Amino acid sequence: MLLVTGATGNIGRALLQELVASGAGPLRALTRDAGGSFPAGVETAAADLADLAALRRALTGVRSMFLVSGLGADAEIIDTARRAGVEHVVLVSSITVQTHPHPPPAAEKSAVEKELQASGMDWTILRPTQFASNALLWAEAIRADRTVRAAYADVGLPTIHPADIAAVARVALTEPGHRGRTYALTGPERITPREQVAAIAAALHRDIEFTEISRAAARVELLPFFGEASVDAVLDVTGGDLNPELLRVRDAVARHTGSPARTFHRWAQENAAAFR
Repeated sequence: MLLVTGATGNIGRALLQELVASGAGPLRALTRDAGGSFPAGVETAAADLADLAALRRALTGVRSMFLVSGLGADAEIIDTARRAGVEHVVLVSSITVQTHPHPPPAAEKSAVEKELQASGMDWTILRPTQFASNALLWAEAIRADRTVRAAYADVGLPTIHPADIAAVARVALTEPGHRGRTYALTGPERITPREQVAAIAAALHRDIEFTEISRAAARVELLPFFGEASVDAVLDVTGGDLNPELLRVRDAVARHTGSPARTFHRWAQENAAAFR
């Protein structure tokens, strides 16, 4: 049995589709809403990762697990998985563990990685860069008045489509040779916030006004989403503290899946409805 946690998230939903399409199974989706829609043949388990008793029940018979860090008390989740007999965990961490290791968010991701590596279970760690789906933070403003305000307008990062994280996770869960490995994952090219907005506008066939704002102004606007503990780290890794590791375009998606990484333009076309 293979368990996908975060099954309704951007990665988890795509991963379930990948696993079903590849014939992997049996599959179990962990979700807070057992009445949600999942591919045929996927068993559901209603549980919150904060509810360790429910998680233990959901882990019955599970040998491999997909886990996104930060959705619960990771050390307790990992220990619960180990005690339940899970043999292999594919963990989604963050590229900031290697590009910006000292701020608290990255230090927390690094601690989770080490917890898993010391657990006695087999592990595969995925470290994706900025998600294309982060652009959904602009959706309300685009729907309301077709405007976007953002800092670092012309800083290009190799933004990754969440479905590519799922594709690599599927390979790591179902194919040999990936246990004990850590993969940094990026999209196929660097793309700036200004270019992202242009891609969304093209997908909508509408004009969107883009305004570059200062870091201080962006901090005020992003604070409700990321909180005091993370907002400065987010601004650092989106343009305020650049380094070659953060900017590097990597071929890991294509190398491990056999398919080229998806572009931001493709993500914008697939998700245009969110901005209408």
